[in-house]
Amino acid sequence: MIQSSATLQENFHKILAEFTAGDPMREGVLWTNLSRREISRRLAEMGTPASRHVVRKLLKKSHLGQRKACKKKSMGMHPDRNAQFENIARLKALYLQQGEPVISIDTKKKELIGNFAREGTTHTQTQVQTLDHDFPSAGTGKLIPHGLYDLARNEGYVHLNTSVDTSEFCCDSIAHWWTQHGVHQYPNASRLLLLCDGGGSNASNRHVCKEALQKLAEQLGLEIRVAHYPPYSKHNPIEHRLFAHVTRACQGVIFHTVGIAKQFMQKTKTTTGLKVTVDVLDGVYAAGKKCAADFLQTIRIRFDPHLPRWNYCALPQGC
Repeated sequence: MIQSSATLQENFHKILAEFTAGDPMREGVLWTNLSRREISRRLAEMGTPASRHVVRKLLKKSHLGQRKACKKKSMGMHPDRNAQFENIARLKALYLQQGEPVISIDTKKKELIGNFAREGTTHTQTQVQTLDHDFPSAGTGKLIPHGLYDLARNEGYVHLNTSVDTSEFCCDSIAHWWTQHGVHQYPNASRLLLLCDGGGSNASNRHVCKEALQKLAEQLGLEIRVAHYPPYSKHNPIEHRLFAHVTRACQGVIFHTVGIAKQFMQKTKTTTGLKVTVDVLDGVYAAGKKCAADFLQTIRIRFDPHLPRWNYCALPQGC
């Protein structure tokens, strides 16, 4: 029996030696892509049969647990990274203390509308069948969800559009939130803090984004301060406090129509009291739009002396 156990472990390690990879940057970190069923089959072929339960114990003894890869390693470290995080923390505390709105914004992953499979499972009475290829031409469009998360109130707002993700759409989304909700929730507010990443429809290095932001400040009569998170960071609050929960609420649901997407997104809830409001914006936007020729001469954006490329204000008329 002892000899049999020793042979089993020897064969087990032979299998691992052939099908185990490692992390070149971390000594002793190993993984194998073989399933317990596959290891069990190979052990039987080597004359030492073992059930999947025994294989699980052998894997545990070798410190090989079932895990998934986590996106936690930053692709780069900007020299001003910590300084900007400290600046954002200071601004957030200041605005929240004074009762001014602090809103985190971003565009969620775009989704095809139609009979396309989506990640996740659902409880159904019969099998759900979808198209075997995700060709956009087989659907009825692409869903673009732009989100806003109110840090003070723990409330999320998702605005759906089927046109193009542009700076105009981003600003229309903010304007819709303000006129429908923000102006009533913050009746005494004279300014607004936006937290966002540095790319996409709110890119920090594009003039067209700043032009749209300037028009928004004049439209709402608010001073709009923007603070961009440093490149390669995953700390925008909306990603963890809103989008992750919206994704969970829609797991496995087929977005046959925009209405179905809205129906499930607005059911998003958490034990901490998150509330989500979803609206459809019907605007039609054009990609590749350029800013006005005289924008740089008439610009009314005030850049901070500290890290100006990531921190600036759009001022309304009269300021």
